[in-house]
Amino acid sequence: MVSLKINNKSVVAEEGATILEAAASIGVKIPTLCYLKDICEVGACRVCMVEIDGDLRLSAACNTKIEDGMSVNTNSRRAREARRVNVGLIMSDHNNNCLSCSRGGNCSLQSLAEDLNIPEPPYPKKYSQNKWPHDYPLIRDDSRCIKCMRCIKVCDIVQSIGVWDTQSSASRLTIGVTGGEPIEESACVLCGQCVAHCPVGALHSRDDGEKVIDALLDPDTTVVVQIAPAVRSAWGEGLGLDRDEATVGRMTSAVRALGADYVFDTNFAADLTIMEESSELLHRLSEKEKHSRPMFTSCCPGWVSFLKKQYPELIPNLSTAKSPQQMFGAVTKTWFAKRSGLDPEKIFCLSLMPCMAKKNERTLNGDVDAVITSREFERILRAFYVNVKELKEESFDELLGDGTGAAVIFGVTGGVMEAALRSSYFLAAGKNPDPDAFAAVRGIGVREITADIGGTAVRAAVTSGLANARELIEKIKRGEAEYDFVEIMACPGGCVCGGGQPITASVEFASERAPVLYRLDKNSDMRFSHENPSVAKAYEEFFEKPLSRMSRELLHTRHNVTK
Repeated sequence: MVSLKINNKSVVAEEGATILEAAASIGVKIPTLCYLKDICEVGACRVCMVEIDGDLRLSAACNTKIEDGMSVNTNSRRAREARRVNVGLIMSDHNNNCLSCSRGGNCSLQSLAEDLNIPEPPYPKKYSQNKWPHDYPLIRDDSRCIKCMRCIKVCDIVQSIGVWDTQSSASRLTIGVTGGEPIEESACVLCGQCVAHCPVGALHSRDDGEKVIDALLDPDTTVVVQIAPAVRSAWGEGLGLDRDEATVGRMTSAVRALGADYVFDTNFAADLTIMEESSELLHRLSEKEKHSRPMFTSCCPGWVSFLKKQYPELIPNLSTAKSPQQMFGAVTKTWFAKRSGLDPEKIFCLSLMPCMAKKNERTLNGDVDAVITSREFERILRAFYVNVKELKEESFDELLGDGTGAAVIFGVTGGVMEAALRSSYFLAAGKNPDPDAFAAVRGIGVREITADIGGTAVRAAVTSGLANARELIEKIKRGEAEYDFVEIMACPGGCVCGGGQPITASVEFASERAPVLYRLDKNSDMRFSHENPSVAKAYEEFFEKPLSRMSRELLHTRHNVTK
């Protein structure tokens, strides 16, 4: 242990800790802008400067290790002046038109300027401009970039993709796509983790809100909304709702308040996905299908894009089952439209998702008309002046509104695997397992389980975050690991931490959002996808059975290498 003083307070901290960590342990806040623990600790922004007795130069608290007997002043005149100068310089290189910024009111630089009482940039403003395809789901605005390096580090370390890199433009350092290639041709999989960790508005998702509002206000359009399971774990965070207030029922009521004609649960389609995917798994476990093991889940479009771009030779291992979003769109424009007497051409199928990659996935077919993220949903609610706290709870509409506990945990890493194993067990053994029999797949990192499915030992693995995915795939390719079934989510922790979820600076919410979904599963009357009565009705009236001709035509896909 190391003993030191911070602002004349005695501190004892572990050896190897930084000044920033030691200060936090006694409740002393040192402002940061670029810092992300274990990811970005380069001290690029110089906002966390502190004064150490005996040192002529100021030090960055985020990457300066503590020493025995050290005396640190976090708010000395020199430290505060340096902080104000550095923030002022950053502001002079930043587009300060906050009114047109997606992060206005939720911006780390804006908050710092207020804290340091810098109402206007103190130096002449001069910022970069870049050309960018504004129809792409991810938008980069160079004029707002503060060169904090977070996007580079997150993409390199957490996702192992390396989309972003520093570039020199004359005398100015900029950040852009590695190699200068167009973003559409890059390795980007639209996971959105760079957006979620950008402290300002330099990176944001394409806003499709006006397209959605036009549909909501069109009397000749039938707006059918599906709400993904992960959204319910976070939708109230930016609206002033605590987790007890941000219920599924209040969220359903909020969507209706916008003018939606039907409000359904993507959990219906998640249960449908499990029926198709579990049946496909059992089929692949047969002797003639050994060549295609392990079977990879295909619910996460970021992961699917990663596999296609990085490991195209493994595309045959992907489940052919469409994601729940795509299945929902297909069902809405066929069975639901026919059953409800609606013209499919006049249905506007809207997805409310925690994910940016879903915006790209919807273009794979014409069934889903628009995707908005949790953040866009919040903005639309504000635009319609919906007072969410005053709303009464309402239920989803019937037919496509039924969902099970197995479906709701799709939003957290391991949830698809757990749901699939529950129903695979039933389909193979003819009886339900304990609903928590496969809970070993829950948690962060790589989780492994060997499950007895109808007398067959099924070796399964789960992970999230694409750097973890790469490591797992390389082990499989080297023959160091052997599995029958693998679930991968692009975003660390799963969809609850998707790139479209609400952003709180430098805070990861997987540990708070995941329990919301597990609690909903635990309290559900139905915890198995095969028990969903609406799914049973869909097969009875339209699809016949999993893997039938109609199911394969509408609920499965041929994976295209270029997508």
